[in-house]
Amino acid sequence: MSKLRQLAESVAKEAGALLKSRVGKIKSIDYKSAFNLVTDVDKASEELIVRTIKGTFPDDGILGEEGGEELSSSSSRRWIIDPLDGTTNYTHSYPFFAVSIGVEENGVMVLGVVYNPMADELFVAERGQGAVLNGEKLTVSKEESLGNSLLATGFPPDTLNNMYNNLESFKYLTSHCHGVRRDGSAALDLCFVAAGRLDGFWERKLAPWDVAAGSLIVEEAGGTVSNLEGGALELASGHILASNGLIHQQVIDSLARVASTIS
Repeated sequence: MSKLRQLAESVAKEAGALLKSRVGKIKSIDYKSAFNLVTDVDKASEELIVRTIKGTFPDDGILGEEGGEELSSSSSRRWIIDPLDGTTNYTHSYPFFAVSIGVEENGVMVLGVVYNPMADELFVAERGQGAVLNGEKLTVSKEESLGNSLLATGFPPDTLNNMYNNLESFKYLTSHCHGVRRDGSAALDLCFVAAGRLDGFWERKLAPWDVAAGSLIVEEAGGTVSNLEGGALELASGHILASNGLIHQQVIDSLARVASTIS
Protein backbone atom coordinates (compact mmCIF):
# COMPACT_ATOMS: atom_id res chain seq x y z
CA MET A 1 0.00 0.00 0.00
CA SER A 2 1.34 3.43 -0.90
CA LYS A 3 2.24 5.89 1.84
CA LEU A 4 -0.33 8.28 0.38
CA ARG A 5 -3.16 5.76 0.57
CA GLN A 6 -2.13 4.54 3.98
CA LEU A 7 -2.26 8.05 5.41
CA ALA A 8 -5.59 8.88 3.73
CA GLU A 9 -7.25 5.73 5.05
CA SER A 10 -5.82 6.18 8.54
CA VAL A 11 -6.81 9.83 8.94
CA ALA A 12 -10.28 9.23 7.45
CA LYS A 13 -10.94 6.58 10.09
CA GLU A 14 -9.49 8.77 12.82
CA ALA A 15 -11.69 11.70 11.80
CA GLY A 16 -14.66 9.35 11.52
CA ALA A 17 -14.11 8.15 15.07
CA LEU A 18 -14.15 11.78 16.18
CA LEU A 19 -17.46 12.37 14.39
CA LYS A 20 -19.00 9.24 15.89
CA SER A 21 -17.90 10.17 19.40
CA ARG A 22 -19.47 13.61 19.12
CA VAL A 23 -22.90 12.66 17.74
CA GLY A 24 -25.49 14.45 19.86
CA LYS A 25 -22.76 16.51 21.57
CA ILE A 26 -22.43 19.49 19.23
CA LYS A 27 -21.32 22.61 21.06
CA SER A 28 -21.93 25.24 18.38
CA ILE A 29 -23.75 25.61 15.06
CA ASP A 30 -23.04 28.49 12.67
CA TYR A 31 -24.50 29.35 9.28
CA LYS A 32 -22.28 29.91 6.26
CA SER A 33 -25.48 30.89 4.46
CA ALA A 34 -29.20 30.72 5.24
CA PHE A 35 -29.33 26.93 4.80
CA ASN A 36 -25.67 25.90 4.98
CA LEU A 37 -24.59 24.74 8.43
CA VAL A 38 -21.18 24.32 10.01
CA THR A 39 -20.54 22.94 13.49
CA ASP A 40 -17.61 22.82 15.85
CA VAL A 41 -17.31 19.15 14.92
CA ASP A 42 -16.82 19.95 11.20
CA LYS A 43 -14.00 22.28 12.17
CA ALA A 44 -12.38 19.86 14.60
CA SER A 45 -12.48 17.06 12.01
CA GLU A 46 -10.88 19.21 9.32
CA GLU A 47 -8.20 20.47 11.69
CA LEU A 48 -7.30 16.87 12.55
CA ILE A 49 -7.12 15.86 8.88
CA VAL A 50 -5.08 18.86 7.75
CA ARG A 51 -2.68 18.60 10.67
CA THR A 52 -2.05 14.94 9.87
CA ILE A 53 -1.52 15.56 6.15
CA LYS A 54 0.84 18.45 6.77
CA GLY A 55 2.83 16.35 9.21
CA THR A 56 3.73 13.92 6.42
CA PHE A 57 3.29 15.93 3.21
CA PRO A 58 3.98 19.53 4.25
CA ASP A 59 4.30 20.87 0.70
CA ASP A 60 0.97 19.53 -0.63
CA GLY A 61 -1.91 21.83 -1.47
CA ILE A 62 -5.19 21.50 0.38
CA LEU A 63 -8.78 22.42 -0.46
CA GLY A 64 -11.04 21.98 2.56
CA GLU A 65 -14.69 22.80 3.05
CA GLU A 66 -14.07 24.77 6.22
CA GLY A 67 -10.52 26.06 5.78
CA GLY A 68 -10.64 27.11 2.14
CA GLU A 69 -7.75 26.52 -0.25
CA GLU A 70 -4.08 26.42 0.65
CA LEU A 71 -2.06 26.52 -2.55
CA SER A 72 1.34 24.95 -3.00
CA SER A 73 4.13 26.32 -5.16
CA SER A 74 6.27 23.19 -4.87
CA SER A 75 3.86 20.26 -5.17
CA SER A 76 1.55 19.13 -7.98
CA ARG A 77 -0.63 17.32 -5.46
CA ARG A 78 -3.80 18.65 -3.81
CA TRP A 79 -5.94 17.08 -1.10
CA ILE A 80 -9.68 17.81 -1.39
CA ILE A 81 -11.34 17.35 1.99
CA ASP A 82 -14.88 17.22 3.31
CA PRO A 83 -14.44 16.61 7.04
CA LEU A 84 -18.16 15.99 7.56
CA ASP A 85 -20.30 15.35 4.50
CA GLY A 86 -23.88 15.43 5.72
CA THR A 87 -23.69 18.18 8.33
CA THR A 88 -27.45 18.74 8.43
CA ASN A 89 -27.94 15.02 9.09
CA TYR A 90 -25.28 15.19 11.78
CA THR A 91 -26.92 18.08 13.62
CA HIS A 92 -30.08 15.99 13.88
CA SER A 93 -28.21 12.79 14.87
CA TYR A 94 -29.41 11.24 11.61
CA PRO A 95 -26.82 8.50 11.05
CA PHE A 96 -25.87 9.16 7.44
CA PHE A 97 -22.68 11.18 7.11
CA ALA A 98 -19.08 10.61 6.14
CA VAL A 99 -15.51 11.81 5.90
CA SER A 100 -14.41 12.33 2.30
CA ILE A 101 -10.79 12.73 1.19
CA GLY A 102 -9.71 12.98 -2.43
CA VAL A 103 -6.19 13.42 -3.77
CA GLU A 104 -5.48 15.12 -7.08
CA GLU A 105 -2.20 15.04 -9.04
CA ASN A 106 -1.75 17.59 -11.82
CA GLY A 107 -5.51 18.08 -11.95
CA VAL A 108 -6.37 14.36 -12.10
CA MET A 109 -7.99 12.49 -9.22
CA VAL A 110 -5.68 9.65 -8.19
CA LEU A 111 -7.07 8.58 -4.80
CA GLY A 112 -10.47 8.64 -3.17
CA VAL A 113 -11.31 7.63 0.40
CA VAL A 114 -14.77 7.89 1.98
CA TYR A 115 -15.43 6.61 5.49
CA ASN A 116 -18.88 6.01 6.95
CA PRO A 117 -18.17 5.85 10.70
CA MET A 118 -21.63 4.71 11.78
CA ALA A 119 -21.43 1.58 9.61
CA ASP A 120 -17.63 1.27 9.78
CA GLU A 121 -17.45 1.20 5.98
CA LEU A 122 -14.27 2.39 4.28
CA PHE A 123 -14.57 2.97 0.54
CA VAL A 124 -11.26 3.39 -1.29
CA ALA A 125 -10.15 3.74 -4.90
CA GLU A 126 -6.80 4.38 -6.55
CA ARG A 127 -6.76 5.31 -10.22
CA GLY A 128 -6.23 2.22 -12.33
CA GLN A 129 -6.43 -0.15 -9.37
CA GLY A 130 -10.16 -0.60 -8.82
CA ALA A 131 -12.32 0.24 -5.83
CA VAL A 132 -12.87 -1.61 -2.57
CA LEU A 133 -15.13 -1.57 0.47
CA ASN A 134 -13.34 -2.76 3.59
CA GLY A 135 -10.88 -4.50 1.31
CA GLU A 136 -13.48 -6.28 -0.86
CA LYS A 137 -13.75 -5.38 -4.54
CA LEU A 138 -16.60 -3.07 -5.56
CA THR A 139 -18.62 -3.41 -8.77
CA VAL A 140 -21.52 -1.29 -9.96
CA SER A 141 -24.92 -2.86 -10.64
CA LYS A 142 -25.89 -4.52 -13.92
CA GLU A 143 -29.35 -2.96 -14.15
CA GLU A 144 -30.11 -1.84 -17.71
CA SER A 145 -33.56 -0.35 -17.26
CA LEU A 146 -34.26 3.03 -15.72
CA GLY A 147 -37.69 1.74 -14.79
CA ASN A 148 -36.14 -0.92 -12.56
CA SER A 149 -33.48 1.34 -11.07
CA LEU A 150 -33.05 2.87 -7.64
CA LEU A 151 -31.62 6.39 -7.77
CA ALA A 152 -30.52 9.06 -5.32
CA THR A 153 -30.33 12.83 -5.50
CA GLY A 154 -30.14 15.96 -3.37
CA PHE A 155 -31.26 19.56 -3.45
CA PRO A 156 -29.31 22.84 -3.40
CA PRO A 157 -29.28 24.99 -0.25
CA ASP A 158 -31.24 27.71 -2.06
CA THR A 159 -34.05 25.39 -3.14
CA LEU A 160 -36.79 27.94 -2.44
CA ASN A 161 -35.19 30.62 -4.61
CA ASN A 162 -33.60 28.55 -7.36
CA MET A 163 -35.47 27.94 -10.62
CA TYR A 164 -33.31 24.86 -11.21
CA ASN A 165 -33.90 23.44 -7.74
CA ASN A 166 -34.13 19.80 -8.90
CA LEU A 167 -37.69 19.35 -7.64
CA GLU A 168 -39.16 18.79 -11.10
CA SER A 169 -36.41 16.32 -11.98
CA PHE A 170 -37.01 14.53 -8.69
CA LYS A 171 -40.74 14.33 -9.45
CA TYR A 172 -40.22 13.07 -13.00
CA LEU A 173 -37.61 10.44 -12.20
CA THR A 174 -39.54 9.23 -9.15
CA SER A 175 -42.37 8.30 -11.48
CA HIS A 176 -40.02 6.64 -13.98
CA CYS A 177 -37.93 4.38 -11.74
CA HIS A 178 -38.29 2.19 -8.65
CA GLY A 179 -37.61 5.16 -6.41
CA VAL A 180 -35.38 8.13 -5.65
CA ARG A 181 -33.67 8.42 -2.29
CA ARG A 182 -32.55 11.69 -0.71
CA ASP A 183 -30.22 10.88 2.16
CA GLY A 184 -28.15 14.04 2.44
CA SER A 185 -24.58 12.88 1.76
CA ALA A 186 -23.34 13.05 -1.82
CA ALA A 187 -20.12 11.24 -0.89
CA LEU A 188 -22.01 8.22 0.42
CA ASP A 189 -24.53 8.31 -2.44
CA LEU A 190 -21.62 8.02 -4.88
CA CYS A 191 -20.12 5.16 -2.90
CA PHE A 192 -23.48 3.40 -2.89
CA VAL A 193 -23.53 3.64 -6.69
CA ALA A 194 -20.05 2.09 -6.72
CA ALA A 195 -21.28 -0.70 -4.43
CA GLY A 196 -24.32 -1.45 -6.59
CA ARG A 197 -26.76 -0.40 -3.86
CA LEU A 198 -27.90 2.44 -6.08
CA ASP A 199 -28.01 2.41 -9.87
CA GLY A 200 -27.52 6.15 -10.28
CA PHE A 201 -27.12 9.51 -8.56
CA TRP A 202 -27.44 13.09 -9.78
CA GLU A 203 -27.27 16.48 -8.13
CA ARG A 204 -26.72 20.16 -8.87
CA LYS A 205 -24.63 22.82 -7.15
CA LEU A 206 -22.31 20.58 -5.18
CA ALA A 207 -18.80 21.61 -4.12
CA PRO A 208 -15.59 19.87 -5.23
CA TRP A 209 -15.11 18.29 -1.80
CA ASP A 210 -18.56 16.68 -2.04
CA VAL A 211 -17.69 14.63 -5.11
CA ALA A 212 -13.90 14.46 -5.54
CA ALA A 213 -13.34 11.15 -3.76
CA GLY A 214 -16.68 9.53 -4.58
CA SER A 215 -16.47 10.20 -8.30
CA LEU A 216 -13.21 8.26 -8.58
CA ILE A 217 -14.64 5.42 -6.50
CA VAL A 218 -17.56 5.10 -8.94
CA GLU A 219 -15.27 5.11 -11.96
CA GLU A 220 -12.94 2.52 -10.48
CA ALA A 221 -15.93 0.30 -9.67
CA GLY A 222 -16.82 0.29 -13.37
CA GLY A 223 -19.38 3.09 -13.37
CA THR A 224 -19.73 6.27 -15.38
CA VAL A 225 -19.41 9.83 -14.08
CA SER A 226 -20.24 12.96 -16.06
CA ASN A 227 -21.96 16.31 -15.90
CA LEU A 228 -25.73 16.32 -16.31
CA GLU A 229 -25.45 16.50 -20.10
CA GLY A 230 -23.04 13.60 -20.42
CA GLY A 231 -19.89 15.67 -20.80
CA ALA A 232 -16.76 15.49 -18.69
CA LEU A 233 -17.21 16.11 -14.98
CA GLU A 234 -15.75 19.41 -13.80
CA LEU A 235 -15.39 19.53 -10.04
CA ALA A 236 -15.87 23.29 -9.98
CA SER A 237 -19.21 23.15 -11.81
CA GLY A 238 -21.03 21.33 -9.01
CA HIS A 239 -23.25 19.33 -11.38
CA ILE A 240 -22.79 15.56 -11.43
CA LEU A 241 -24.38 12.39 -12.74
CA ALA A 242 -22.98 9.02 -11.69
CA SER A 243 -24.39 5.64 -12.65
CA ASN A 244 -23.61 2.05 -13.47
CA GLY A 245 -23.14 3.25 -17.04
CA LEU A 246 -25.98 1.14 -18.40
CA ILE A 247 -28.72 3.63 -17.46
CA HIS A 248 -26.59 6.74 -17.87
CA GLN A 249 -28.09 7.96 -21.14
CA GLN A 250 -31.63 7.25 -19.91
CA VAL A 251 -31.06 9.56 -16.94
CA ILE A 252 -29.48 12.22 -19.17
CA ASP A 253 -32.50 12.09 -21.48
CA SER A 254 -34.87 12.37 -18.52
CA LEU A 255 -33.07 15.37 -17.08
CA ALA A 256 -33.01 17.05 -20.51
CA ARG A 257 -36.74 16.46 -20.90
CA VAL A 258 -37.42 18.17 -17.58
CA ALA A 259 -35.01 21.03 -18.34
CA SER A 260 -36.84 21.76 -21.60
CA THR A 261 -40.03 22.50 -19.63
CA ILE A 262 -38.35 25.01 -17.27
CA SER A 263 -38.02 28.60 -18.41
